[in-house]
Amino acid sequence: MVGVTEPNSEMYDVVIIGAGVVGCAVARRFALAGARVVLIEKGADILSGASKANSAILHTGFDAPAGSLELELVQAGRQEYLEIRESLNLSLVRTGALVCAWNDVEASKLETIEAEGRANGVTELRLLDAGETRNSMPGLSTRVVAALEVEGEHVIDPWSAPLAYLTQAIALGARFLRSTELLKGNFDGVWTLETTSGTLSASAVVNTAGLYGDVVDLRLGFEREFEIRPRKGQFVVLDKAAFAHVPRIVLPVPTEITKGIVVCPTAFGNVLIGPTAEEQEDRVRATVETETLEALLKRGAEIVPALANMPVTAVYAGLRPATEQKAYRVKVRGEQRAITLGGIRSTGLSAALGLAQHAVKMHSAFSDALDPPASVPNITVPNLTETCERDWQRPDHGQIVCHCELVTKREIEAALASPVPPGDFGGLRRRTRAGMGRCQGFYCNAHLAAMTEGKLATPLAADIGQEKRK
Repeated sequence: MVGVTEPNSEMYDVVIIGAGVVGCAVARRFALAGARVVLIEKGADILSGASKANSAILHTGFDAPAGSLELELVQAGRQEYLEIRESLNLSLVRTGALVCAWNDVEASKLETIEAEGRANGVTELRLLDAGETRNSMPGLSTRVVAALEVEGEHVIDPWSAPLAYLTQAIALGARFLRSTELLKGNFDGVWTLETTSGTLSASAVVNTAGLYGDVVDLRLGFEREFEIRPRKGQFVVLDKAAFAHVPRIVLPVPTEITKGIVVCPTAFGNVLIGPTAEEQEDRVRATVETETLEALLKRGAEIVPALANMPVTAVYAGLRPATEQKAYRVKVRGEQRAITLGGIRSTGLSAALGLAQHAVKMHSAFSDALDPPASVPNITVPNLTETCERDWQRPDHGQIVCHCELVTKREIEAALASPVPPGDFGGLRRRTRAGMGRCQGFYCNAHLAAMTEGKLATPLAADIGQEKRK
């Protein structure tokens, strides 16, 4: 398969376990620092676990726990994202957010939320009465009582960013091993890691295994210090016609139990409603239930009445690597030269670059100084954001393969020939959006199957069949 890299006898400075958004960001940061890096992933592609499904919000940290590591790393990650996004061609849709109160009890909590946000260093906050809230977003229900405006909350493309991180890491010499599961690790001055693809040797390891973070710690020979408790979130994606009615992120006033249901635009021109928060034991299957999805649609229409009867483009569910505590579970074991970045829940997309900075800093406490490269290669990822020019709008794109999402033949061919080509159909969808529109691939899957023949670990037809059986 294109893009598969085999282990070799090289001694690495760092092995990173798990190629979600955090693992990709950590690989990039260590490569920028000059480390010999290998990133391993048991799935067929990056973002095969928790990172493939999220709400794609770039958070400010206004509602993060005061003084927490999560707050520090969310804000550090956000800042770096804003600094590098133009050079890597990363998306940013400047939406802002409204924390909406729907009764007087909720409205009474807004001042406290504002004060906590300012204490967290977020200054672009403004309390709005009902009229000001409706002026800010006319489509909101007239039942809204008040709101807190958070100007800095925005939406991004959640899949192109980690792809860019890993692509830059590879350009700096990092290696990526897909379909490579850690079986056992042993430390005897250096790490010897047994994987399904062979044995790796490294000076240090970083555990970014997400939903299997606690399992990987055990396989590395450490005692269990936290327990992953998968938390399912179900989402509904509405047709692009809904986008005109939801120009801003609409957040609820949180409770002690949950942050609640969000209604927000996406970078791809749709509207998202969700997520739920459901505890389960299964770390693999995230099913969707009709009753829950209907409840999400009902709640969305209560918040923005124009969403009632809006066509549904897709439904999906994702799992977050929650633990028995709300805090990130970050652990450094200097004597064993190991770092664990565990329990990274819903803010992982925003915090990924901050977590990567933090990992390199912790690594420097037990490692010799690294020698950064003399220059950093320029890389960019294709734009999939509807608010910017797309490839179909440029000449000589070949043809439109996916008409729902206006994906060109040139985009698909470029993804398959890229430094980090897709390993399965899900990876191709995330890189191009082919098959993710109204018809969900009904009209383009045959063409895609022909274009990807022999280039994916699992043939497209088999991949689709497996998804339908879930």
